[in-house]
Amino acid sequence: MKNSKPSTPFAPHEIRRFISPLTTASIIILFGIVIEAIVGHSDPNFLSVIFGSIAIAYVTTSHSLLVRSTFRLNTYKLLNSILAGAGLGIFSFLISDSTNEVMHILVVFSAVAIATISSRTYAYITLLLIATISFPVDFPNLHSADSILDYAMPLIVSIIVLEVIIRIKDTTQQHIHRLVSREIMQSLDTEKTLSLLNSTIQDALDADTYFIGIVKDGQIQLDLFCDDGEYFNGKRVPLEGTLSGWVIKNQKELFLPDLREDVTLDGVEKFIIGKEKTSLSWIGVPLKAENVTGVLALASYTANAFDRADLELLTNLGQHVTIALDNTIRHAQVERQARLDSLTGVYNHGYFLKILAEQAENASKTKAPLSLIMLDIDYFKQYNDTYGHLVGDQILKSLCVAIQHNIKQSDSVGRWGGEEFVISLPGATGPQAYQIAKRISETMRGLRVSDRDQIAIPIPTISQGIAIFPNEAKEIYRLIDVADKRLYVAKERGRNQIEPGADFWNN
Repeated sequence: MKNSKPSTPFAPHEIRRFISPLTTASIIILFGIVIEAIVGHSDPNFLSVIFGSIAIAYVTTSHSLLVRSTFRLNTYKLLNSILAGAGLGIFSFLISDSTNEVMHILVVFSAVAIATISSRTYAYITLLLIATISFPVDFPNLHSADSILDYAMPLIVSIIVLEVIIRIKDTTQQHIHRLVSREIMQSLDTEKTLSLLNSTIQDALDADTYFIGIVKDGQIQLDLFCDDGEYFNGKRVPLEGTLSGWVIKNQKELFLPDLREDVTLDGVEKFIIGKEKTSLSWIGVPLKAENVTGVLALASYTANAFDRADLELLTNLGQHVTIALDNTIRHAQVERQARLDSLTGVYNHGYFLKILAEQAENASKTKAPLSLIMLDIDYFKQYNDTYGHLVGDQILKSLCVAIQHNIKQSDSVGRWGGEEFVISLPGATGPQAYQIAKRISETMRGLRVSDRDQIAIPIPTISQGIAIFPNEAKEIYRLIDVADKRLYVAKERGRNQIEPGADFWNN
């Protein structure tokens, strides 16, 4: 994603509101110059009348174009600064001395308006053209300090004012950066990041629809999706045939100011999500990082609702959001690794205890049982010595797969130490826990393991001990102790056993 900085941090309606007084005042001044050229002299200055009328039409048209997307294109910015500078420079030839002071005001207004709409560079182009064109005419009159100051004053004032405007814009942009980076980028929680993004879009951009979509399992999951004030979070849309999919696949910004016009994009079809209404404006930017592939998009039910400033601001916001989401995923991965056993991928000793404590607390509140299975591989040291630690590691991992195959998502499994594992079964009764332990043993017996020479290796047996909370123990360490003692009873009975046996649970 390119590193672009918005030319202005203001939304279109804010720019219009800001320069409306300048536009109105400029039109009034130009109209006054035209009237003065007609009635202020015995011989009307028709050239000034024509030029002033053209200037009024141009200023009016420029202001109305502010709502159009093309107004923000760099080509127009340059053309606008050249026309404004050349026009005011030429106008200085045509006006009478009595309106010269008014001309100075127009120079200042022009510089301020262009600095607000475009940038410092375009404003200075305008001032340079004014000075270059007017200087040959005014040079003969620059014979004293007062005359030089009179000539230079509007340019000096314009420079001072436009620099103030630029600094206001920069300060506002920095404020947006701080708002995004300090809150969004410092968040290490995905839900909080999306909540902050939601607030930021509502504050900074005017859109009927906005969403952030992340590619998951070949589809785009809309983790944040607001349409006309209603949220549809969690929906999934196809990657193929959608505008969002096009942005993601091509890794390009997409700016569609008026969807009533024909839009030709390879593989894109009309696709309505959210409410049954068709958007008429759409902009989207890609999100791309090591752990994030997605899109951030805005839409409106009004044509030409967005301009290039909105796209630039969305691009800037997308860069921050991409980094923030990537950070949250990295943080989640680090936290997940910290609580998992590195070899088998099940919970480590410490984190399993935390999970078990939470499950026991919930069981106490709901009056539901909580079963615990302690499991150990029989004669595992001898097995390692005979077949090697690589085969032993394969057995440990295969056992964990067998366990997870026979338990629910709400159940948990942890590595207690070495070849010993512990399984918690919230809501499971003793007989149910016994059936689960039996299925694990059967699954284990059905495993097939080979060494590096592809020679089949016998599968070790397992012993298991079961305890029930709160019937047999009212706190988790006591529960673990009961299950552990029963595990050793199973081993003493000859291993490859489950303790207590089926008869115990049937009584």
